Amino acid sequence: MRSVLAAALCLAAFAASAQVYRWTDDKGRVHITDTPPPASAKNVRKSGDAAPAASTQPAGQEPFALQQARASYPIKLYTTPGCDACAEARKLLNARGLPFSEVSVTGDEQLQELKTVAGSASVPALVVGSTVQRGFEPGLYHGMLDAAGYPKTGMLPPRNQTEPPPPAPPGLPEVKPAPAAEPERPVGPYAPGAPPQKPTKK
Repeated sequence: MRSVLAAALCLAAFAASAQVYRWTDDKGRVHITDTPPPASAKNVRKSGDAAPAASTQPAGQEPFALQQARASYPIKLYTTPGCDACAEARKLLNARGLPFSEVSVTGDEQLQELKTVAGSASVPALVVGSTVQRGFEPGLYHGMLDAAGYPKTGMLPPRNQTEPPPPAPPGLPEVKPAPAAEPERPVGPYAPGAPPQKPTKK
């Protein structure tokens, strides 16, 4: 019994201290992994490493670190309406002040996209660049964002991005208006377009 409890505690400690690594290979490609990089890796950064200090910038302009991270590792969150874990994932991103796109999986098209990107139909699913995390794990979320170079919590003002609105119900069949009736044309010998009348002899 004690060995089982010890193993469970070890697993919990491992999950809490999971590291995410960002590194560059010999071809210049950037990788984000949850396993240590090979010895040949360059520019290795762990999720616990201090992020570069944010430089001052004019009001209303994003910090350079944020611009660079968004360009290389855009954030996309897959959710469904009424999902508590999805709300917590959204809350984490908002608290950190990070802009992200959200896909509400409410139809076959979004479901197929989620399966293609995440490999399953489970939500929430956080995608940072090409790295995917299924389920809500705050430690792993922060690790992925740190490794991608996003500013840490407190460096940006919180956001208030809300859940996407539900899709509009299918509308009624489109009713085309009836074509307007053509105005009646005057008739008679003097109507426009009538052949000229021959003068009558008196």
